[in-house]
Amino acid sequence: MIARYSRPAMREIWTEQRKLEIWLQIELLASEALVKEGIVARKDFQRMKAGAAFNLERCKELEKVLNHDVIAFTTCVAENINDPASRWLHFGLTSSDIVDTAFAVQMVQSTDILIQDVEELRKAIAVRAREHKFTPCIGRSHGIHAEPTTFGLKLALMYDEFGRALKRLKQVRDTVAIGKISGAVGTSAHLNPRVEAYICSKLGLQPAPIATQVVQRDVHAEFMNCLALTGASMERWATEFRHLQRTEVLEAEEFFAKGQKGSSAMPHKRNPITFERITGLARVLRGNAVAALENVALWHERDISHSSVERIIFPDSCTLLDYMFGLMTRMISGLIVYPENMRRNLGLSLGMWNSQTVLLALIRKGLTREQAYELVQRNAMLTWQAKHGGESAADFLKQLRADPEVARHFKAGELESLCSLDFHFKEVNARFKKVGLR
Repeated sequence: MIARYSRPAMREIWTEQRKLEIWLQIELLASEALVKEGIVARKDFQRMKAGAAFNLERCKELEKVLNHDVIAFTTCVAENINDPASRWLHFGLTSSDIVDTAFAVQMVQSTDILIQDVEELRKAIAVRAREHKFTPCIGRSHGIHAEPTTFGLKLALMYDEFGRALKRLKQVRDTVAIGKISGAVGTSAHLNPRVEAYICSKLGLQPAPIATQVVQRDVHAEFMNCLALTGASMERWATEFRHLQRTEVLEAEEFFAKGQKGSSAMPHKRNPITFERITGLARVLRGNAVAALENVALWHERDISHSSVERIIFPDSCTLLDYMFGLMTRMISGLIVYPENMRRNLGLSLGMWNSQTVLLALIRKGLTREQAYELVQRNAMLTWQAKHGGESAADFLKQLRADPEVARHFKAGELESLCSLDFHFKEVNARFKKVGLR
């Protein structure tokens, strides 16, 4: 039985409670920096720090009246400080200094989880790739039989794709790790940039080199597009496994637990519902990425058209992608693979997947490409017609040997040697090595 996936850490990052905790951390760091600047007396800061706290429900009550979340928060904290020293709270700051810097912390923490998710998924993929390194299956282009590959190579390709996802997530982590404490229009008129540098360093961020009232939203759009692209890779592989589970293919199948039911009407059904869920959720990520792109264009030094959107799309997308990673890792680990069906499907094209091998061999023997192509295609079409005419003995290799215009170019046993799976799999080890699999 495969355990259900659950990870509350991502959800916790995006709770209102956690957001306000980061806000309070930033407010206290700002006051501490002002002590170093000689603006706030240390004893005042100590009294502020001792009493600084908030109550989420009280903040909500205040916001109903004030209609401003940051002022509701600072009012609540000041009530708890209950000391004249509270006058230094939020000194020289604007709301977006707190909001955007906290937002960066949340994105960085979320990306750290997603990086772990990718690494866990790649470990699961690597195990299955090595297991099926030389499990032969037919490769398909346009959905039609092409040439043989191995199921291990399919999974090695997946491993490599999520390696790129890992690289992008690491890069975007650096991109979004930007704080901003530069005031109402980004001029640092009321606080020395040293305050910004101090706060950011304590939070593991870099100060934005220049800003308006907000960090520019192309940064956030890049983050959301990275998530959407990662989701698109998930969809790509979910779609692949859904195709492989089709009844007439059945080369791989989503794990079906004891007691699970596939259909309210048809008791026989075993449906790829989890891969379908991943496919659908990837669409949500793409939609959210479009909304993030719409947020890039703000009026002048700032408006708040982006704010309401971000309160939805960032928690949802981060939590969603984390959840999708859990699903995909579980699906890969529990994937049921049918090597015997892969071999059966290989046989359906009667060896015609050797057509390019024979084509190139004839060219090496002196035929023009056009002459070789005509000979090989002609025999492939005769094989196809024989198969669909009901001839059980239809076979591409036999058809080639029976054609004197082809057979005269090959020594005894030469065609048989060319038309083998080993011919196609001689570079499998090298491909595994190139993507970091051993």
